[in-house]
Amino acid sequence: MCGIVAAVSARNIVSVLVEGLRRLEYRGYDSCGVAVHQGGGLRRARSTARVAELAANVAAEGLEGGTGIAHTRWATHGAPVVHNAHPHFSHGPGPAAAPRSADASADGGEASGLAGADRIGLVHNGIIENHDELRAELQAKGYEFVTQTDTEVIAHLVDHLNDGDLLEAVQRALPRLRGAYAIAVISRDEPQRVIGARHGSPLVLGVGAVAGASENFLASDAMALAGVTDQIVYLEEGDVVDLQLGKYWISHADAKGDFRRVERSVRTVVAHTGAAELGPYRHYMQKEIFEQPKAIADTLDAVHGVSPELFGDGAYRVFKEIDSVLILACGTSFYSGSVAKYWLESMAKIPTSVEVASEYRYRDSVPNPRTLVVTISQSGETADTLAALKHARSLGMAHTLTVCNVATSAMVRECAMAYITRAGVEIGVASTKAFTTQLVGLFLLTLALAQVRGRLDDAQEAQHLKSLRHLPVAVQAVLALEPQIIAWSEEFASKENALFLGRGMHYPVALEGALKLKEISYIHAEAYPAGELKHGPLALVTAQMPVVAIAPNDALLEKLESNLHEVRARGGELFVFADSDTRIRSGEGVRVIRMPEHYGALSPILHVVPLQLLAYHTAVARGTDVDKPRNLAKSVTVE
Repeated sequence: MCGIVAAVSARNIVSVLVEGLRRLEYRGYDSCGVAVHQGGGLRRARSTARVAELAANVAAEGLEGGTGIAHTRWATHGAPVVHNAHPHFSHGPGPAAAPRSADASADGGEASGLAGADRIGLVHNGIIENHDELRAELQAKGYEFVTQTDTEVIAHLVDHLNDGDLLEAVQRALPRLRGAYAIAVISRDEPQRVIGARHGSPLVLGVGAVAGASENFLASDAMALAGVTDQIVYLEEGDVVDLQLGKYWISHADAKGDFRRVERSVRTVVAHTGAAELGPYRHYMQKEIFEQPKAIADTLDAVHGVSPELFGDGAYRVFKEIDSVLILACGTSFYSGSVAKYWLESMAKIPTSVEVASEYRYRDSVPNPRTLVVTISQSGETADTLAALKHARSLGMAHTLTVCNVATSAMVRECAMAYITRAGVEIGVASTKAFTTQLVGLFLLTLALAQVRGRLDDAQEAQHLKSLRHLPVAVQAVLALEPQIIAWSEEFASKENALFLGRGMHYPVALEGALKLKEISYIHAEAYPAGELKHGPLALVTAQMPVVAIAPNDALLEKLESNLHEVRARGGELFVFADSDTRIRSGEGVRVIRMPEHYGALSPILHVVPLQLLAYHTAVARGTDVDKPRNLAKSVTVE
């Protein structure tokens, strides 16, 4: 989602800010901008195009300076147009500085020149829920608003409270804000200072590491600072940081609201810059689909046997104590949790519920202190899931575990136990390798719980571990089906609707396949349990509605075949991914791609891969922006 980069340095920092935004492009955005302290005032450039166009605008306008802030925006309040793009300036009470339309570039960019009235510059991730009342209050004080954003109220509020000390102004402003935020603020009158603060949105401090350089950085993601510094401080909820040349201070409000200095540990974080290189692939999504064998192998690298300790110290005691599992997740992660429910109940014999995180905290539920609360998140910063986790804890459910791809994320810090997947950086907005590695982590959790509950003997453990270790080879064989899937995608590209069917633990896989198709190709796609066809969705089936079916050779195969006959009887066109030993054959109105092998309980991990490829190649055929689909963001850090 939105990205922040900021810096205080003795050198010209503009190229670092722009490169930081490039590294955050994978999060999804619809506008971007940079502001610097230059020539005794604040100057900025903004654009509704890509960061590459912003870089050209910055160069053309000659922006340079040692103190600056930069941002990629995913619109929440106000349309994705230039005047709503960050950074925002506060002009003080009275008329705002007139926009310089002469500086607007042909691609929708804007560079505003030196404006003496611009006192505060600010970038913001998150949502300010009480922005309307703050707007009315500030308008009454003479502030004129030039955007439709919730962010502009913060800039004006800081300006209103600023008596010459930017840190004090920000600290006074924060208690007035309701909602989530990570902010970076600069002042025209303090040219070598940036103030940052976080509440509900991630923000990290980068400690200058260049020999002889006096500089410090802020970013919403440590990856933005790759190649600049590997010395990272993960700011905690409620922290405020004061960045100056070669020094910084962190403060935190106590119970009375008074800010006190605090110490936070500095970690060495090696960002994987190679993840941003496409290599021979056309898009990051394609690259990440083909990285799945390695991602799965890496996720299993340290697994030498089934043990609760895979999930942290003390896991055995917790696993013995619990009597149910509650899974909280959003989007693709919710579907991985839905697969895990089948595993946990059939193999570990433990009651499991799966909740959409964005809904869970807003309904009355029945808490059980003996429940294991499991969160699933690719980024570990998903706002809805973090809020749901905190809500579960507030109800007295203290046993928490996360399956997450980022070891340094808020989710890992908030949970008592964790299993870190090793998918590596995932840049494409539509998740692929994060999903399959989540399933690997959840399967290991199932085995560990089954073991503790006396449901897994040595022979079963050995067989499951053998299957897990063979997964990378099995997935590689599925990827070899790509040419056949490309042929199917050419037919899908002309459609506007599609239906996905699955049964049992493959129903969530069907949901994930439908989600992938609609995310990146913009084809309306829905998924149903195949047995539900006759209860409504069959009314939609025509020759213009392709029906994708997942057909593993399991106990539900005969039932699924009956459902497929229902589709053909109504003239529907079937596209079936079938295990090699099923009786389903290609024929009129039926196309079949055979999977290399049946994979038992781990079959969902194999069957989702061709659905990813189908979505990818259909989107390519339709000419959409595969890696950055419209209206979507990678890391959803707002509710």
